Amino acid sequence: MSQLLGMALGPLLGLFIISIGNGFISSLTTLRLDAAGVSATVIGIVSASYFIGLTLGALFNDRLILRIGHIRAYSSFASLTAVSVLLQGLFFDPWAWFVFRLIAGWSILGVFLVVESWMLLAGDQKVRGRLLALYMMALYGSGMLGQLQLGAIDAWGETAPFMVAGLLASLSVLPMGIIPRVTPLVEKVEPLLPHQLIRMTPTGVIGCFGSGIAIAAVYSLLPLYLQRVGMSVSEVGQMMASVILGAMLLQYPVGRWSDQHDRQSVLIVLSLFCLLISLAIMILPSSPLLLMVLLFLLGGGVFAVYPVAVSHAADRAPAGALVRMVQGLLLINSLGSAISPLMISPLMEHDGDAGLFLAFSLLNGCLVLLSLIHI
Repeated sequence: MSQLLGMALGPLLGLFIISIGNGFISSLTTLRLDAAGVSATVIGIVSASYFIGLTLGALFNDRLILRIGHIRAYSSFASLTAVSVLLQGLFFDPWAWFVFRLIAGWSILGVFLVVESWMLLAGDQKVRGRLLALYMMALYGSGMLGQLQLGAIDAWGETAPFMVAGLLASLSVLPMGIIPRVTPLVEKVEPLLPHQLIRMTPTGVIGCFGSGIAIAAVYSLLPLYLQRVGMSVSEVGQMMASVILGAMLLQYPVGRWSDQHDRQSVLIVLSLFCLLISLAIMILPSSPLLLMVLLFLLGGGVFAVYPVAVSHAADRAPAGALVRMVQGLLLINSLGSAISPLMISPLMEHDGDAGLFLAFSLLNGCLVLLSLIHI
């Protein structure tokens, strides 16, 4: 374990620190816009800009890493993340926030790319799985911590959350600059194009695309739903934390289950599970405790779809194409995330706040049917 931490401590600490702020800023952006009376459609457009930034980052950010190296690239991306959230605190305007969130998405994807590629390249196949497990634990753990602190930080003042997130992004550079001794080398790899992926692994593409839509809706529109049903900022943070806790705790058992059974069948069961949970939230009587339990289960199901879909695709990857396939699926997932708020927020505008879970139900129903077609 000490050897693993020696390989990964710097980037993991940096990721943990910056992701605390990134976690609560995503929810706070939605809550502040809603409190100002902005329509659900405009909130969806602003939210989508972050995921559009993620998509652009997935396409272009590896070039900067190749040119200047991991540590300098991380410092650049973290600094730009800090600037984007500090600008949000200075200027309150939905269309200005659209630009700032676009920049934030582009830069935070660069952070993820630096850390994830570090995990993949720093160790050999014997330790790579454990390094990626540490990566996911740092990412989800920091996100949950950020959500739990949302109410307390929001109470400090109107601009305080943006200042805290900016400070965290700036501080995250220190572990990357001080702790690492040797940085891994990375080579340019062109991702497989969508039509190539669809021929190779249709179920993997369907799962990654659907996962992108669902996870983006959780981060960008679930806080809107929770605030509109009467919850305070602190209660919204607690509910969002329960979603991420479900994602953390259920990742490993679902992954182990998929290792022992046909992954396509696992994807079908996961999608059906998410469909039933979404319907239960719509139908069952409203109770904070019951909602927290259902959101915990929904988080576990929604966040487990992507790794199972990628593993399913990797099982079918031809020799030498695994890395290119994973990068292509990441792009597919990012595209799903980018269109998600644009698709679902008008449904919430038309059918009310429960339109979010109607969208979850329809999405997972489509995933079940498409996966069954491709068995």
